[in-house]
Amino acid sequence: MKIFFQIILCLFLTNAFSQEFLYIHNIIPDVVYDIRYNSADNFMGVHVEGYKKSVAMLSQEASAALKNVQDDLAAKGYGLKVFDAYRPQKAVNHFIRWAKVSSDTLKKRIYYPDLSKSVLFELGYIAERSGHTRGSTLDLTIVYKESGAEVDMGSPWDFFGDISHHGTKKISKEQTANRNILLNTMRKNGFRRYDNEWWHYTLNDEPYPDIYFDFDVK
Repeated sequence: MKIFFQIILCLFLTNAFSQEFLYIHNIIPDVVYDIRYNSADNFMGVHVEGYKKSVAMLSQEASAALKNVQDDLAAKGYGLKVFDAYRPQKAVNHFIRWAKVSSDTLKKRIYYPDLSKSVLFELGYIAERSGHTRGSTLDLTIVYKESGAEVDMGSPWDFFGDISHHGTKKISKEQTANRNILLNTMRKNGFRRYDNEWWHYTLNDEPYPDIYFDFDVK
């Protein structure tokens, strides 16, 4: 019953609250975007519902904290690349429908070669409720400021496997050090990590911890 009322509240307030979300590029003009859910270049292999434009949005609070992250990284010669930020609930629902079709493994070789599709929920790579939908979670990496090339993190974004976990022993010391540059800078500026995905961070004091939004990314 509680979840039902949360959904009703979300639908009632979503348009008003959407005005409180900011485009990351308006706060960080030199941010790099790689919004693959607005294309077929993702773990499902199809365009994801709810993504209308290759931009990223966050709550005002998360945007301000991320600006501080960018400033800290810039002083060290790095910048931010964002893969995903706010994610509408309809996109999460799309993930759920895809996960139920066991025969649809178009991108298995690239994104989850060592795992059965049936365990992706159990292992926490896909969830029926995503922090992204609350507007203060994002997926990101760092790039070299001069070249724009991604820093080597040992595994690509959205790769489902333990090589993507924090603390994995399957990557080099240099790759671990690179992940720690991102980790330490995000922690310093108020974000917490997700243990299974080195790229996934959530603002500690997120403003909408119980609301799951559904307006489009556009």
